[in-house]
Parts: sequence; structure tokens; C-alpha cells
Amino acid sequence: MTSVAAAIRVLIVDDSAVIRGALGRIIDAEPDMTVATTAPNGRMALDALKHTGVDIVLLDVEMPEMDGITALPRILSGYPNTRVIMASSLTQSGAEVTLQALALGAADYITKPAARSGSGTLAAMQAEIVSKVRAIGRAVQRRDPRAQASGARTTAAASAAGTGYTPPAALLASKQGSASPRVVAIASSTGGPNALADVLSRLPTDFPLPILITQHMPAVFTALLAQRLERDTGRACREAVDGEPVLAHHTYVAPGGYHMIVRTEEAKPYIQLTLAEPENYCRPSADPMFRSIASVYGASTLAVVLTGMGEDGMRGARAIHERGGRILAQDEASSVVWGMPGAVVHAGLASAVLPLSTIADAIQTSCGAHV
Repeated sequence: MTSVAAAIRVLIVDDSAVIRGALGRIIDAEPDMTVATTAPNGRMALDALKHTGVDIVLLDVEMPEMDGITALPRILSGYPNTRVIMASSLTQSGAEVTLQALALGAADYITKPAARSGSGTLAAMQAEIVSKVRAIGRAVQRRDPRAQASGARTTAAASAAGTGYTPPAALLASKQGSASPRVVAIASSTGGPNALADVLSRLPTDFPLPILITQHMPAVFTALLAQRLERDTGRACREAVDGEPVLAHHTYVAPGGYHMIVRTEEAKPYIQLTLAEPENYCRPSADPMFRSIASVYGASTLAVVLTGMGEDGMRGARAIHERGGRILAQDEASSVVWGMPGAVVHAGLASAVLPLSTIADAIQTSCGAHV
């Protein structure tokens, strides 16, 4: 007999009764979700958490008495098994405060509906809200102390399933004779900004190889993400510009709304931004980036797939794998959502499945003499 998963319990925190009601109707319409309770500000949300078990908090930023940025670290420290999704507006100031919240530990963000949003606008936002609450909520429910004790379960399961997993120590040994990487390509989504900052800040400031990143974010967010990564890593990082060369010592972030791919002219690689159709419902998407890098760099490609919802990056990783390149995948225990890296692992494409804290070391080891 198949067991039925418990409903994902959601706390909605917003000073607008209209927004609380709109979000509540979206959540309660799903059979596997329920609104546990609501609160008009951060202080009352903390009070509610003392009495109500919650998997997900949908948290507004600007509220009276206690705003979301003040409440966020208190929620995370007091209730470590609860994840927070920020409600953000797609504005410059909204993006700045959302990235601040992600740096403080928020798992992700949703686009906040305006208080007077019509039914069409709310319907357009519903898929994003539901998919993120479901993916992050299920990840919360799967994690118990035994699952979080170490990454051993992930790697053992990968090996047992014949997924192509090899332990880090065996990574270079299994690749002797293959080309040394000349480029690092990284894909990430839910939980990605913090994972990117963690990996890139652990690399040396003089890390020479170009790094290309596709992170699922809208346009107003990606430039700010690049600025944050440059500040955190001490290396040049920018939102990619169409036609610019791919240079050593530089990191490039795909702009929101564009696929970032690599082309060559006179054997010199350069970046092309395209408005081709979304892939995996995303633009930017990791798959076209990975495919193009595989075609240019071949076996000299090192790809990294970090935390994220869905399967974006898996098909592109296959193209890299077929050309002799290597793919590192973040393990389940350290991922906010093990969708993207999990898809790569289950497809048998990962050279190694690693905790987030060891990925930077694996990049340097894989790159060998180049670093």
C-alpha cells in the first residue's frame, strides 16, 4: 500500500489582507498543500510559529512592527526545519532586498502580486508559486536527522543505481589522459545564488579559467547577482554582453530573459545572447549553454550542476559527457532542491556527486596544472 505524503504546511506573512487571501486561495486549491495560518507582520509570524508546525513561510518584505528582513534570520535560527520563500516585486529595489534575503538564507522567492491584481495576473503567478512551494516543501519533508547526517546516502544510492558516480579521490584517476578543462560552466536555480557564492568564493582569486553561469532569474536580478559574486569572490564577474570574448580570469552570468551560448570566430570563443524559445520553461536555460560549450570546448569542458528545480542542464550535460567532458553534481543533502543535479545523477552523467562545500576543491583538482 502506497503511503500518502503529508500536506505541505504554509504560513503566509503579509500586511495586506488582500494578498494573504489571494495567496491562501492559491495554496488551498492544491490537494497537497494547506495554509496552516497567516500573519500580518514578522512579529506575529514568530508568535504563530511557536504554536503551529510549518514547512514553508511565504514572507513579505515591507511590513509594520517587524519587516521580513528582520524576521527572516529569527525564523531560520528558531525553526531550522522550516524554509522561507520571499515575496518579491520585480523592481530594482525589490531585487536588491530579495538578494539580501537570499544571502541571509531564504530558499527562494516568488513574484508578489499587487494588492489590486486582476484574476489574470494572479493566474499567471500561480504556477510559479505552486511549483516552488511544492518542490521546496517536499524537500523539507524528506529531510530528517538521519538523511541529513551526511551525504553518504546520496553517493551510495547513486553508486548502487549505476549512475556513474565515482568518489572524488577517483575522479582524476578515471580521467587520466583526458583533456584538461579550459572552461567551467555552472547551472543553478532554486538555492543557486548562495550555492554559487559558496563555490566561487572558495576558488582562489587568481583562478584562471573563464566561468560561465546560467542561474534562473529575471533580468533585474542577474546584474545584481553578478555584482554580488564579484564582491564575494574578488574576481571579475559581470552580466554577459552579446559579442564579448570569453576571457581568462572572468566570470559571466547569463542575463535574465536571454540564453547565453558560446560561439567561435577565428578560433576565438565569444558570447552570444539569444531570444530563442525557452527550454525547460526557462530563459536563460542551462541546456543551450552546455550544448554550445560542449561544441566549442569538447573534452576540455568542466560542468557543475548545483541545486535547482526541474531537469534543466541534464540534456546539455549529456552533450558534454558524450564529448568527453566532466560533470560535477551537488548532492541531495546539501541542495535546497535536488531536481537539476538529481536529474544529471540519475541519467548516469555525473563524474562525481559532492557536498556543496567540496565542489570548489573538486574544480581545482579537475583543472590540475591550469590552477
